Amino acid sequence: MIRYRRIVSVVLLGVLCLSTYRTEAADMVLLWPEGTPGKVGDEDVDQPWMWVYPADKATATGTAVVICPGGGYGGLALEHEGSQVARWFNSFGVTAFVLKYRLGPRYHHPAPMQDVQRAMQYVRANAGNYRVVSHRIGVMGFSAGGHLASTCATHFLAGDPQSTDPLARVSSRPDFAILAYPVITMTEPWGHGGSKRNLLGDKPDPELAKSLSNDLMVTSETPPTFLFHTAEDTSVPVENSLAFYTAMRKHKVPGEMHIYQFGPHGVGFASGDPALSTWKDRLHDWLKNSGLLADVQRAAISGKIVFNGTPISRGQVAFHPLNPSAPVAVAMIRNGDYKLDATHGPVIGNNRVTVVHMGDVDPVPARYMAAEQTPLMVNVLDDSNSIDVEIR
Repeated sequence: MIRYRRIVSVVLLGVLCLSTYRTEAADMVLLWPEGTPGKVGDEDVDQPWMWVYPADKATATGTAVVICPGGGYGGLALEHEGSQVARWFNSFGVTAFVLKYRLGPRYHHPAPMQDVQRAMQYVRANAGNYRVVSHRIGVMGFSAGGHLASTCATHFLAGDPQSTDPLARVSSRPDFAILAYPVITMTEPWGHGGSKRNLLGDKPDPELAKSLSNDLMVTSETPPTFLFHTAEDTSVPVENSLAFYTAMRKHKVPGEMHIYQFGPHGVGFASGDPALSTWKDRLHDWLKNSGLLADVQRAAISGKIVFNGTPISRGQVAFHPLNPSAPVAVAMIRNGDYKLDATHGPVIGNNRVTVVHMGDVDPVPARYMAAEQTPLMVNVLDDSNSIDVEIR
């Protein structure tokens, strides 16, 4: 009896965890209402569409993301790599679109790529209808959906202003990409055989396989990208993310990668793992610090930080804007001096300032100096700012 009661309590906890992001069905948008190119039938599997998850009007940031669930190009993990993710984006003002793209073996390349390109064009062409700004629309994908998202980021349409199709007039290039344990290569042994077979068939043309090995397709035009993977992933080895990030570094594409030592493939948010589940928090930090959640201007700043009349030898000063979606600017302090250029500087306007003393070379506990007084506010101007901070 005791054992039975324990099992029931675990199941109930699991249901509660899932219900965090689970809600009623979203609206659906057909991508090709006039007829899908290359379709082989008239069933649901022949019709790509998106489920729309709009951000609440009161909290909408103007950012949007098209989500590509994984499934080896043969299925779609629509809940833990789709609707749950969309609702999480909604929680901080991002409008989300979950893409149902065409799958193998019924469809091969270029059908999935056409679907994600069309999805990006649809969102951009209809940005105003969803309270979205056209220059903050990204793509996200998990596993094989990560391959599709990386394809979208490296194989994009420029848009034809003369087209009679309003969607075809705008670019399909995402403004950022998010790749979660992605399939990247179609040529290396550390690729995913099932995804390759479903996408390209049993005997793909080597040049086509190479062109869809997206680490080889990265250029300086590839959008800023966030990657997450686990070292224990045996289905899609971490070398996929490593190769893409290495190519980003080569071409000076901004981005961030997080590799967790523990964890299998296909974890989604990994809600039951207190360590692995933090990857989504790192993603939120990256979106915010990259300026992808707010349109703001930043300014250069420099100055001196003094505590009780003595310059702080080593520490950090941070400028927190009033807009919670805007990036925080952080500068190192060396012998009292700090400096940031306009790319990394604080947002123009009022900012709350915090200072952390990191101690000298000898290890001493870091402590917040500004926490001992009324919060310090400074006004950052649209210029090169010189702001000294004296803490007593």
